[in-house]
Amino acid sequence: MKPKILLSLLAVTALVAAGCGGASDDSSSSDASASSGGKSTSSLSLVAYSTPEVVYDEIIPDFQKTPEGKGVAFKTSYGASGEQSRAVAAGQKADIVAFSLAPDVDKLVKESLVPADWVDQTTADGGTGGFVTTSLVSFVVRKGNPKGIHGWDDLLKPGVKVVTPNPFTSGAAKWNIMGAFQHGGLDYVKKLITDHVPVQPKSGREALQTFTGGEGDVLISYEYEYTTAVKKGEKGIELVQPDDTFLIQNPIAATSATGAAGKAFVKYTLSDAAQQHFADWGYRPVNQAVFDKNKAKFPDPGTVKTIDDFGGWSKVNDELFDPEKGSVAKIEDDAGVSTAK
Repeated sequence: MKPKILLSLLAVTALVAAGCGGASDDSSSSDASASSGGKSTSSLSLVAYSTPEVVYDEIIPDFQKTPEGKGVAFKTSYGASGEQSRAVAAGQKADIVAFSLAPDVDKLVKESLVPADWVDQTTADGGTGGFVTTSLVSFVVRKGNPKGIHGWDDLLKPGVKVVTPNPFTSGAAKWNIMGAFQHGGLDYVKKLITDHVPVQPKSGREALQTFTGGEGDVLISYEYEYTTAVKKGEKGIELVQPDDTFLIQNPIAATSATGAAGKAFVKYTLSDAAQQHFADWGYRPVNQAVFDKNKAKFPDPGTVKTIDDFGGWSKVNDELFDPEKGSVAKIEDDAGVSTAK
């Protein structure tokens, strides 16, 4: 074969291989060019937990139409919250981080990658404490609720199989454990994990896929996970809200390395337009005006505990989730589940 022909074939082969490549559904990344003809004057990297990918796919183009977002391109990365935080700490570029719980942001403060006052970045509309959305720990069951799941005690019925992510890879899974913990303490958590949780996927998204794929009778999840599944065409599931549950608070922050565009994007996620996108996908808006507009979508449960009721994340992580001495870590170890981070 002549050298020029060989080089051409190699180039085509390389292009085809590049086109066929792609990240897995559980840890995905993509590029969003700026809206002005694909030309960009700057680029932002958003590193986030997996579930809100569908929402940011709508919010980013809207931001690019604003004066602050004009000419700004985006590179996005989605995966399990804890893994995403560790990736940024290990060097992955990030201008904005959006995780499932605050400790995954606080870890980056210790590395000087996120400003210590990151909770003050969300000062629009009276301030949100650094959070961009909230939700409630809920149950997703099969259509018709054949197992009769209505509250936490029903998860311990003989033969009921429960799907929930691993709290040592998924930040979102810690909310699930706290929902169980607020209901029945460590004894309840131990019975649940030991006798009723046969599988613990590594992220909230993977847990949803596992459940909709046929595994288990109940998925411990969140309102927005259910809404996302239904909007994507899943028909065989129903949402059950227990009378007592736990408040989920999802943080967002601009990193220390970002500039004006990154900070502007964080503020934009609190705008009426962006918060409406979150509401449409089942997230509870932190923008009070948008929440009030969508209140019918988010009924009030009986009792809702928060992380502050248990002393805050520092205390909870030390007592429950520390891999070496945490009570939940010991339960997981005894059940043969990895607690390595």
